[in-house]
Amino acid sequence: MKMESVINSTILSLACFPKSNPSIHHQKTVKARRTVCCSLSSSSSKNSNSEGDANGLLKEEEEEKYNDIWLLFKEAQQNILYLNKLRLVAVEELNKANREKQLLLDKIQQLEAVNKLALSEGNEQSLWRELLLRIDSMVLTGLIDSAEASGMRKAVMGNKFSVALVFFDIRQKTDAELLAQLRHFSVGSRKNGFHIIQICTEMEPLVSVGSLSSYVTGLSKALQKKGHIVEVILPKYACLDLTEMQGLREIEAELYSYFNGQLHGNRIWTGIVHGIGVTLIQPLYYSSFFDRERVYGYSDDFERFTYFSRASLDYIAKSGKQPDVLHIHNWETAIVGPLFWDIFVKQGLGGTRVLLTCHGFDSQCLEQPDKLALCGLDPARLHRPDRLQDHTMTHLVNILKGGLVYSNKVVMVQSIYSKERIINSFSHGLEPTLAIHKDKLLVSPCGFDNSTWDPSKDKFLPKNYSADDLKGKSICKVALQQQLGLSKNSSTVLVGCISTESLDFDLNNQKAVWNATPKSVQVCTCFWDLYFFEENTGLSAEYRRNSLLAGEMRVLKKVTRTVILNFPWQPHESFIFMGSKATSADGALEYLKKELKDETVRFINKYDEALLHLIFAGSDIILCQSFHDPLLQVPLKALKYGAAPVAVTSNENKFRHFVDREQETTRFSRFISSTFGYLSLSQAVDEIKNSPSKWKQKMVDAMAKDFSWNAECCDVHVSAYTALKSL
Repeated sequence: MKMESVINSTILSLACFPKSNPSIHHQKTVKARRTVCCSLSSSSSKNSNSEGDANGLLKEEEEEKYNDIWLLFKEAQQNILYLNKLRLVAVEELNKANREKQLLLDKIQQLEAVNKLALSEGNEQSLWRELLLRIDSMVLTGLIDSAEASGMRKAVMGNKFSVALVFFDIRQKTDAELLAQLRHFSVGSRKNGFHIIQICTEMEPLVSVGSLSSYVTGLSKALQKKGHIVEVILPKYACLDLTEMQGLREIEAELYSYFNGQLHGNRIWTGIVHGIGVTLIQPLYYSSFFDRERVYGYSDDFERFTYFSRASLDYIAKSGKQPDVLHIHNWETAIVGPLFWDIFVKQGLGGTRVLLTCHGFDSQCLEQPDKLALCGLDPARLHRPDRLQDHTMTHLVNILKGGLVYSNKVVMVQSIYSKERIINSFSHGLEPTLAIHKDKLLVSPCGFDNSTWDPSKDKFLPKNYSADDLKGKSICKVALQQQLGLSKNSSTVLVGCISTESLDFDLNNQKAVWNATPKSVQVCTCFWDLYFFEENTGLSAEYRRNSLLAGEMRVLKKVTRTVILNFPWQPHESFIFMGSKATSADGALEYLKKELKDETVRFINKYDEALLHLIFAGSDIILCQSFHDPLLQVPLKALKYGAAPVAVTSNENKFRHFVDREQETTRFSRFISSTFGYLSLSQAVDEIKNSPSKWKQKMVDAMAKDFSWNAECCDVHVSAYTALKSL
């Protein structure tokens, strides 16, 4: 089509050439001849002119003819040149069209290659997990029994690389069509990975309140990368964010579960999140349990999560699943332990074991013993000192204690303290139980998502860098200084501060410290996490807004106490306050700015993801509330980005954060204690200035460490799962 258009345009152009007109030359010749004839006639009547005059006229006529011919030749020459030019344009257009055609063909080939790769990756990470969920659906709808389902699951898990080729159109098939295909699918040997089902109340990005959500998703992804099968069961909250869930579908059969003396129907939904198979349980009769603004904080939380725990076990048993491990979390699903061993272990789950994760012992859930009967447990059997009876309030049962007693392994998520110190200092009354079950306790650090937080491929940075090539870090530092309006100098020590806790303060004292300190170190403070946390609690916008406005002075205390540190350290030049996605504390920030009366204070009253990444990349030091930060993982990200994490607390005596040196601690704890654990901010600044080469090597070593979910956290859990299978 393009060539035809070029030819047509060429023809039109030729039609418009400035060509010579032959009739004009003919008229000129005739006119000349008439002139000659008239002259001869006149000459004849007057006895004519001389023969020389006649010859002169003829010569003039010949010259005029010669000139006309030369003019025609020149015009023809110009036309030929113009035609050649058009020909060259047409050829170039044709070549351009051919190049575009080739590029299009190359792109098609690339897309085909990507599709083939995606098909292969989907076989490993998504398609076969969706297939497992469809097998569950067949069991619940009565198409197959649990024994046949178990064989099909083994076939799918043992032949993951061929599943994509056979079941590429799984979503277009009904359960009956898919069943016929499954029955003809060749059975392969099962891999050595574990089959783990996590029964939990949070999962990022579906529902996030605290650190549990990122832990569930991060650990699940890490386990699956190492060849294990992970599924997650969640309540179907009204506040779920389903935008990143693929293949969401409702199973066309109700699941009945026991609660309060009766069987109650539930809708079951399945889908895939980050390659993880997710099952959502939606109660019908007790629909109000999870149709609320918040995830936690209601007077009937025990009933809500006990119902969910029992329904999850009913779903697992009735769908014929036989996982290696049931992984439960905190008190909300700790009741699964007693339920499993008292009721469900004999329902085809003899090879399954239970692992409990505790993200802290401060929330335990104490209830009247009679309430255990709601989910089918025997209160008299469990209300005993060696089982669920609370150590202090003996007339009540302790649900978290029940999980500790009835789980085969317990993982305590704690980055810096040893097992002994956790039992003795952070057990919140559970010390006797933890001491008795000490042998089944493990300590694991949290991790972070190194696919998002990695300076070597961070899309938010002006220049990427790594431990092998640190040139980009100084570029990021200058970019941060420029963006914040600070003096651009890569040799100036830049300190970032990201707050995570509310602390009281004396405003007058803080202002005195602010005004008394010299300005030799740049400090940028990122204050965004409180708003971020509030937005992810499932609260309505109006509730969040009213809550934040009501707590405006509490927010102000947090900001001021965290940023204007009450320490005689090498001080600050500038501050940056960052709001968040759900910010409404502008009044507090403006009040703080007015009280401080310092032009170097920067306010950003909205959440800025790009700036947050740049603060990590551009800072030399990151101030942390604690080295154990499961919510934001600030110390872990700081190490990855080549910024030294320095811990701060509420007073000088606790400035240098206590870190256990015992062997029974995490690798992260031992590394931090030997590098930054006892380093104050002033000492860190002095070391940067006085021993730059030593400091650089220290940061290179830190960046080379892997503290992501894929590393120590995953290793601890795999070790626990392995130990469970030998019990």
